[in-house]
Amino acid sequence: MLDRLLKALTCDFAIDLGTANTLVHVRGHGLVVNEPTVVAYRGEGLGRRVVAVGSQAKEMLGKTPERLYASSPLRDGVIADYELTRLMLEAFIEKARAGTAKARFRGRVLLSVPSQLSSIDMRALRDAVLGTGIRQVLVIEQPIAAAVGAGLSLRGYRGSMIVDIGGGTTDVAVVAHGGRVISSSLRIAGNTFDEAITQHIRRTQGVVIGARAAERLKMRLGSAVPLADTVTAEVNAQDLTGWPRIIEVTTTDVYDALVEPIRQLAAGCRANFERIPPELAADILTSGIILCGGGALLYGMDVVISEACGVPVALAQNPLHTVLDGIATVMDDLPRYRGLLI
Repeated sequence: MLDRLLKALTCDFAIDLGTANTLVHVRGHGLVVNEPTVVAYRGEGLGRRVVAVGSQAKEMLGKTPERLYASSPLRDGVIADYELTRLMLEAFIEKARAGTAKARFRGRVLLSVPSQLSSIDMRALRDAVLGTGIRQVLVIEQPIAAAVGAGLSLRGYRGSMIVDIGGGTTDVAVVAHGGRVISSSLRIAGNTFDEAITQHIRRTQGVVIGARAAERLKMRLGSAVPLADTVTAEVNAQDLTGWPRIIEVTTTDVYDALVEPIRQLAAGCRANFERIPPELAADILTSGIILCGGGALLYGMDVVISEACGVPVALAQNPLHTVLDGIATVMDDLPRYRGLLI
């Protein structure tokens, strides 16, 4: 009776903590938080006070007055600022809990992490979550969670390859026998694409655009393959004297900016494919590669990776939420999937 009562009053959370976005799933309620991984705060050091998190904080990027700061506490998939990460997670967890039943206690968190996260960063991340008042932290690697979320079977002997293109990192992994066989974490992902667009426009047009403008151009005009039709967008910029300007950017401009980082990403995928044992490589030649993450939505990305690796590539059914879907599945049936946790 007491166990049932505690279960009814306890929130268990599945969290996909990404460099660009953080998603929180509450068991029994589904996805309740989907926000940018950004914090706005005042003060310095341990005296910092959070003003806003998520979308509201992202709106402040590049626009904050003196002594008000906005930044992401994660860089390239790892914690750059431990205390800000804790404060941000606390705000997201409280928001998720308030969206279900305010009286509920904070229970367990199942958290996804990059496959190459160091033990030091792993400990810092666990401590950050525990610092929010959570009772227990469970951890699963992002490629394993993505494989579960994509509906791949991890119990058999057949191998599957998954590529998760996030904001800070791209995780490439081959899974079989209930776990990861090989993996790597590439520091080429969505943020790399944004920076490439910013640098290309500065070099070719002699103006500076912000990170958010670059992201919007990527989403609106970006492509991993040349496009037959040219589309143009206007964007606010500054010339090198600081004077504001409005410039035109075309699909060709964005493609030219992205072609090199995308080539490097595809080469990284191929390098992992070449490390696969022959028996598993034969499986993947048949089953192909599953592509997920926000970067998977860039037009033609599947074509470029398929040509680089010489195998079919398919998008996961829900690329933006594949990792979270996997974490939620594992959370809902922990006894079955406990062997996947680290």
